[in-house]
Amino acid sequence: MQPFVLHSVPELRFGIGEAASAGACATALAGGSARVLLVADTALDAAGITGRVREALGRDGHAVELYDAIAGEPKADVVDAGASLARTARAQMVVGLGGGSALDAAKLIACAAAAEGPVETYQLCAAPLPSRPLPCLAIPTTAGTGSEVTSTAIFTNSRGVKVWAWGQELKPRLAILDPELTVGLPPALTAATGLDALVHAIEATTNRRAFAANDVWCHAAIRLIAANLERAVAAPDDLDARAGMLLGSTYAGIGIENAGTAIAHNIAHALAALVPIHHGRATAIGMAASIGWALPGNPARFAAVAEAMGRPARPEEAVAGYFDLVEAIGLDLSPGSAGQGVLPDLLAEQMTAPENAPMRTATAREVTDEALAMLARQTCALGTRMPAEQP
Repeated sequence: MQPFVLHSVPELRFGIGEAASAGACATALAGGSARVLLVADTALDAAGITGRVREALGRDGHAVELYDAIAGEPKADVVDAGASLARTARAQMVVGLGGGSALDAAKLIACAAAAEGPVETYQLCAAPLPSRPLPCLAIPTTAGTGSEVTSTAIFTNSRGVKVWAWGQELKPRLAILDPELTVGLPPALTAATGLDALVHAIEATTNRRAFAANDVWCHAAIRLIAANLERAVAAPDDLDARAGMLLGSTYAGIGIENAGTAIAHNIAHALAALVPIHHGRATAIGMAASIGWALPGNPARFAAVAEAMGRPARPEEAVAGYFDLVEAIGLDLSPGSAGQGVLPDLLAEQMTAPENAPMRTATAREVTDEALAMLARQTCALGTRMPAEQP
């Protein structure tokens, strides 16, 4: 039997209206009348979500310092400014509110605030994370990254390179999953983040690190996302669909926490380093370009993916199911659809960068230099229904 490590899952509080428990959760993590740094996505203030969570914290007597400078994927200087504010405010805990970028920023701030050095100190595990970070409460407002349950955080360093930090110190201690907070997400972002979550689950159950105990989370995520994504896009106020997507995203996050991702994420990270593109859409493009090619590396597991999607348990049905879902939600997977020109040679070079190496080596099918170049060409020429090359 294959040996494995199943990482811990933070305490999860799920339910419609559960955001109202933020104050009680903060008390559980930091004690009564705590000093709290609320790290929030900039856009949430206008939607009333930031104020709602801030009020919930205040009702339980917590003093809240707001840091809502998170707009897009976090940059090193934004994280450093947040960590400095946490130290100045003598924060006793951090609450992250928003999509994956805000949650990643909150996790990084909670760690960096416990030391004096810049966050770049910890990029690509160059130095150990502080051993006693501030406790972190994560409240996702999108169903995509699963950052609320992972020990990884992505940020852009001072050279403009997208890098990551990893360690159990980064994992939130508690997560509140309230489907009401995701209702305002526009259909295009619901589609992109939902596919990101689906790709997480598919890659975590089909790569070299996949194992049976983790498949429970991955297959549950695939079932939930396949059943709810189209409805969540078409009917944004459908709370049942939103709830299914939020749980699916969290379960997929648990999946990648235990087994990581693979070549689709390699492509996505490389693409995002070259052009301004939303991470969820980049990941969806990466999967569209690579799923047919990756399938022969682990056909039995792709057959299980197809079954979890509600299709016949045949490997090729996983590919068909993915493209059918992309078509149903109307997401354009052409990298050039926003006027972004990407050269295959540049993309292939970026796919070999050190920060993208773990995703390449985790892929069940060996990613030779020739295969990598082919996948880069395929990505740059991608149309929504483009078939995969089979070199």
